[in-house]
Amino acid sequence: MLDCVLNFSDNILSAIKIIDKSSKQVCLVIDDNNILLGIVTDGDIRRGILNGLSLEDSVTKIMTSKPVTVDENCGRPKSLELMNAKLIHHIPVVNKHGVLVDLHLLDDLLQKPKFDNSVVLMAGGRGERLRPFTDSCPKPMLEVNGKPILEIILQKCIDAGFSNFYISVNYLKDKIINYFDNGKKWGININYLEEESFLGTCGCLSLLPHNLGNDIIVMNGDIITDLDLDRLIRFHQKSDNLMTVCSRFHRVRIPFAVLNTHQNSIVNITEKPLYEYQVNAGVYVLNTRCLERISGGFYNMTDLIEKLLYENENVGAFPIHENWRDIGNPSEFKAIGGSSSF
Repeated sequence: MLDCVLNFSDNILSAIKIIDKSSKQVCLVIDDNNILLGIVTDGDIRRGILNGLSLEDSVTKIMTSKPVTVDENCGRPKSLELMNAKLIHHIPVVNKHGVLVDLHLLDDLLQKPKFDNSVVLMAGGRGERLRPFTDSCPKPMLEVNGKPILEIILQKCIDAGFSNFYISVNYLKDKIINYFDNGKKWGININYLEEESFLGTCGCLSLLPHNLGNDIIVMNGDIITDLDLDRLIRFHQKSDNLMTVCSRFHRVRIPFAVLNTHQNSIVNITEKPLYEYQVNAGVYVLNTRCLERISGGFYNMTDLIEKLLYENENVGAFPIHENWRDIGNPSEFKAIGGSSSF
């Protein structure tokens, strides 16, 4: 439990003691079910005393009821955005039932997080869908607005607090290795998983060291997204998943009227229905125990997922609501400012 929490039956003096003792400079008021009722600051206490309240009066007389809060799944960027918009320095975190979960402080959020988790960027594919751009350039090195896709992904991971990277390479691998080298230019560490032959969408993970320890993030090298990696890691750990698969909602419009029939009779008809599915977004968090399932040689990520499900292991889905683009075909590539410099 947080060190700045008071029960609604406590008095103002108790709030003063908590604020004086805690570094958070705020007091959160809850009921007997840990539901957040209000928030008390030093200013609230001063105003209460100036208005003639006694230190023995209930803390509920000075608290701000219905304070600004964020959902427990809200990531660091959105919390910061809300704090800046509301000009506040702290924001309680609650679950869907209003139960107090945590407290975000502006000073903490402004400090850049650091993660020991390794990030694996998959960059060994041939990029068949993007020919002729990829005839002489590996797909992750194609440029979007003047910068290689892989560098955009790398920088987003660095900004999120990660510094230890592995890049899988195969097709035209020298162009990737020569560009990124050991990562010193970005102040990080980069090692390479060199595939002698194409190993599928996750076979290269068998080349990772066996002493990584923490969960690892695996990302396709052709995905540009504003996904909050901090929130992803926290979700994965809280859910006790062996593997978490990021998903994206994909809508498919049927351009015809769809008939629902039974024994050659029409039951109903739906004009151009829209179906929505959760699809694999190409970003994963894997407990390192998953690596034991990946034997050397060709192996796809779908094979690993199916194996874990067959073994009744926890495999979670984490929907991406932020910006997400799969660099798919040449027209889409050009539409987002894509070009090749090689």
